[in-house]
Amino acid sequence: MVSKRIIPCLDIKNGRTVKGVNFVDLQDAGDPVELADRYSKEGADELVFLDITATKEKRKTLVQLVEKVARKVNIPFTVGGGISSVEDVNMLLRAGADKVSINSSAVKNPKLISELANKFGSQCIVLAVDAKLINGQWKVFLVGGRVETDLDLFEWIEEGVRLGAGEILFTSMDHDGTKNGFANETLKKISDLVKVPVIASGGAGTIQHFSDTFVKGKADAALAASVFHYKEIEIKDLKKELYQQGINIRL
Repeated sequence: MVSKRIIPCLDIKNGRTVKGVNFVDLQDAGDPVELADRYSKEGADELVFLDITATKEKRKTLVQLVEKVARKVNIPFTVGGGISSVEDVNMLLRAGADKVSINSSAVKNPKLISELANKFGSQCIVLAVDAKLINGQWKVFLVGGRVETDLDLFEWIEEGVRLGAGEILFTSMDHDGTKNGFANETLKKISDLVKVPVIASGGAGTIQHFSDTFVKGKADAALAASVFHYKEIEIKDLKKELYQQGINIRL
């Protein structure tokens, strides 16, 4: 059985790690290079780096910062933000990324998923999906949660996997930063729908929330930010408790 994964997330704005609630009210959370170094040493299974304003500012991901982070980590490293071409991915992989995360660009040009998967392999392509419950239906949002679309969450994820995405990173905007737990019912539905790994994002506040998303949400990995940045939960303690609960986790 494949181990469940714990993934700290570095949301980057102006070269700094930031964290907000429901995608707004961003607060400084520290230096991304120092945090990456810490998480690599503390036993994180992977690291995600999202340049959250790259698409809005119509620019590419901060490659030099990616290089600095990559030099500090010895765990798989996913980078996202402003990626819209094979050249962008080539540049980030050369800078030290192991995987790339695409979001807005994939919705605007779904063929990009297939193009990147064919060039780099599906295992390298993470489809990030930010969604919110609108009048009882999960709708996909773009540009760091700023732009609502008519896309249904489940239909888009199914399409993305069909086109070649090797992993899904689902963030519930309603749960983001609330520390009230992950969107487990929705995560279970996604996990039942596709055969690729699903990463839960949005809502981590306690160790039990991680346990619940693995058991009830059937998530393959759980991503969190502020609880790790501010040391509200230590990764080693989290993993030890999950292991004691019988969850397959790498200690």
